[in-house]
Amino acid sequence: MLAGIANTDVTLDRDAHTIILTRMLAAPCEQVFEAWTRPEHVTCWWDPSGEPLAECEIDLRPGGAFRFVNQHPPGVHQFVGIYREIAPPHHLVFEAMGAIGRIILDEMGGRTLLTVRIECGSAERFEQYLAMGIDSGTARTLDNLGAHVTAMAQPAASARPAASGTGE
Repeated sequence: MLAGIANTDVTLDRDAHTIILTRMLAAPCEQVFEAWTRPEHVTCWWDPSGEPLAECEIDLRPGGAFRFVNQHPPGVHQFVGIYREIAPPHHLVFEAMGAIGRIILDEMGGRTLLTVRIECGSAERFEQYLAMGIDSGTARTLDNLGAHVTAMAQPAASARPAASGTGE
């Protein structure tokens, strides 16, 4: 685990040129998959800074594109790619920035073990990704996702009427 990242484990597999991130989320797979694939949710958690995205476009189908644009600096940081495989609610594969991203969601008693594999394809690209801070930035993003899926469950709990304490 990298220093300063309390909730997401990061493994660097130099032989396979792969960055692997794992995190346990307090939500079922269906909810995590929805948070990962619907613009109204991705907008809330994708930016490592915790700010909402300026733009979020998702065409969720094999061959469909996505585009996420951070707010600061305006229009500069974009993450664009193409979905390759979609198997709700357990598997998502996309191509972006010259790498393959694999999202694997495993149900574990109402919680979800999330594994993100960033397959860089070469030692050179792997080292470039590390120099760019993709490992630590993605870990912060997954921490944001964890907070978001927890918040997604809150409205149901807060919608219940509070006890008045008057005995009525």
